[in-house]
Amino acid sequence: MREPEAEDRKPQSDEARSAFAPPAGVVAQTSVVEEESSTTSEFAVPKGLGVPQVPVVESEGSAFSTPRTYSAKFPPSAFTPPTGIPRVELAAQNVPWQDRMRTMLRMPVAERPLPETVQKAEDEGPAVPRVLDLTLRIGELLLAGGEGAEDVEAAMFAVCRSYGLDRCEPGVTFTLLSISYQPSLVDDPVTASRTVRRRGTDYTRLAAVYQLVDDISDDQTEVSLEESYRRLAEIRRNRHPYSGWVLTLATGLLAGAASVLVGGDAIVFVAAAIGAMLGDRLAWLCAGRGLPEFYQFTVAAMPAAAMGAALTIAHVDVRASAVITGGLFALLPGRALVAGVQDGLTGYYITAAARLLEVMYFYVGIVIGVLVILYFGVTLGAELNPDTALQSAERPYWQIAASMLLTLTFAVLLQQERSTVLIVTLNGGVAWSVYGSMHYAGGISPVASTAAAAGLVGLFGQLMSRYRFASALPYTTAAIGPLLPGSATYFGLLAIAQNDVDEGLVSLTKAAALAMAIAIGVNLGSEISRLFLRVPGASAGARRAAKRTRGF
Repeated sequence: MREPEAEDRKPQSDEARSAFAPPAGVVAQTSVVEEESSTTSEFAVPKGLGVPQVPVVESEGSAFSTPRTYSAKFPPSAFTPPTGIPRVELAAQNVPWQDRMRTMLRMPVAERPLPETVQKAEDEGPAVPRVLDLTLRIGELLLAGGEGAEDVEAAMFAVCRSYGLDRCEPGVTFTLLSISYQPSLVDDPVTASRTVRRRGTDYTRLAAVYQLVDDISDDQTEVSLEESYRRLAEIRRNRHPYSGWVLTLATGLLAGAASVLVGGDAIVFVAAAIGAMLGDRLAWLCAGRGLPEFYQFTVAAMPAAAMGAALTIAHVDVRASAVITGGLFALLPGRALVAGVQDGLTGYYITAAARLLEVMYFYVGIVIGVLVILYFGVTLGAELNPDTALQSAERPYWQIAASMLLTLTFAVLLQQERSTVLIVTLNGGVAWSVYGSMHYAGGISPVASTAAAAGLVGLFGQLMSRYRFASALPYTTAAIGPLLPGSATYFGLLAIAQNDVDEGLVSLTKAAALAMAIAIGVNLGSEISRLFLRVPGASAGARRAAKRTRGF
C-alpha cells in the first residue's frame, strides 16, 4: 500500500481553509443550510399554499387565436396613457349627440371611455348583425339626403354605441357605407357594408331620421331594436309633403324671384317663371325615361334661355339677361357644392372629390344647354349684350322681398318641414341684407360679401340645429339660394357664345369663386359656433384633427 506523500501529510494554513467550512468530523445538514442561505422574496408564495394556475391554451397559428398569456377570467390590467384618458360626458343632456359622437370618433379606440349601462339591449345582449344592419340603413338615408360624411359617421357611431357596440368603426364614402365591430382584441371582427344607389332630397325625412337617432342615443328614452326598425320603415314609407306640381310651381316662383333680385320687372318675372316650369316638366319627363341627371340638367336649362332669346328677337323691351339668370338660379346645385366643400374641409377627401365631380357634371350640363340656345339666339339676331350690367342696387326693399320669396320656394323644393320654412326664409332675407349692405353700400368685393353672408347663414343654422337637436341643413341650404352666382354664370356663357372666350372664362372663374365663398362661409360659420359653444368633456372638448402645418 502506497505511503502518503509529505505534501499530503502537511497541515493546511488558515488561508487555505474557509471560515464557513464545517470542522472535520461534523456532518452538515445540507437542506437546512441551503434553505437558510438561499435568497427569498417577500412576494414569494409560502410553501404548502397551492395557487390555481391559469391553463395555457395552445396557439392554433391564427392571428385571431387566443394568446398563451391571455385569459378572459384573468385578463391583464388595462393600460392608461401617461397623459391620462380624457373625460367625456356622454350622458350630458344639454349637449347634442352630434358633438358627443364627433368627440368620440376623434379618439383612438383604446382611449374611448366605456359606455354607460345599456338600457335598450336585450338581456342576452344585442344582436350584432341586426344592430349593424340598422346602423347602415340609417346612414344610407342620411347620406342619400345630402348630409355630410362626418355627420353620417357620427349618427352611425351613436346608434352602435347606444346598443352596446362600443368598439365599432364606421366608414363613409360617396356611394358606400361600411361599419366594423370587434368585441375585443382577440375576437374576430364583424364587418357589414351597404351601397347607396339612389339619392333624393327630402329634408322632412332627414329630420325624422335625426329624431330617431336622438331618441336611440338618449338614455332617458327606451327604444328597442324592433321599435327602431318599425320607425325606420315608417320613415321610408312616408310620402313627400309636397306633390310634383307644387314643386313645379315652386320652381317657377323661384326663377321669377331670382329675376326680380337681379333687376327684372313683372314681365321678366312671368317669363322666367314660365321658362323654369317648362324646364322642370321636361326634366321630370327625362327622369321618367331613365336618362341620367346630366341630360336632365341640360334639358332643364334650355327653356329659360330660349324664353330670354325669344323676347329679345321679338324686340320686347325687357331684360332678357334677367330672364335667363332667373332660370339658372333654379338649377345651380348649391346644396351639393356646400356638402362637397364641407367634406373636404373636415378631412373626407374621397367623398369630397366625388361630390365636387358630381357638381362639375351638373354645371357642364347647364352650360351645354344654355350655350346651345344662346348660340342659336345670336345666330338668329338676338341682341344679347354682356356689357349691360344687371341693375339691382336701386331697389333694396324689392330685393329683400325677392330674396325671401326665393328662399321660401327653395325650402319647398327641398321638401322641408313646414315648421322650418318660416325660419329659413328669415335667414335668407338676413343673408341678402348683409350681402347688399357690404357690396352695394360698402363697396366691398362680391366674393368677400358673399363669404360673410354665407358665414352668418352657417352660424345661424348651427345654432338652430343645436337648439332643436336636429340637422343644420334645413336651416342653411335654402338660405344660400339668393347668394348663388347666377348672373356671373350667365354672362360667362354669353361671352363664350359670342366668341369672347377670355371674357367668358373670367366670368365663369368669378362664378366659381363665389360658389366656393358660399361653401367655405357656411362651413366656417358652423365651425365658429362649435368653437365658442360648450362641447362635451374637459380635455377632449377640443375636437381632435390632423395638424400638418409644419411641412410634414
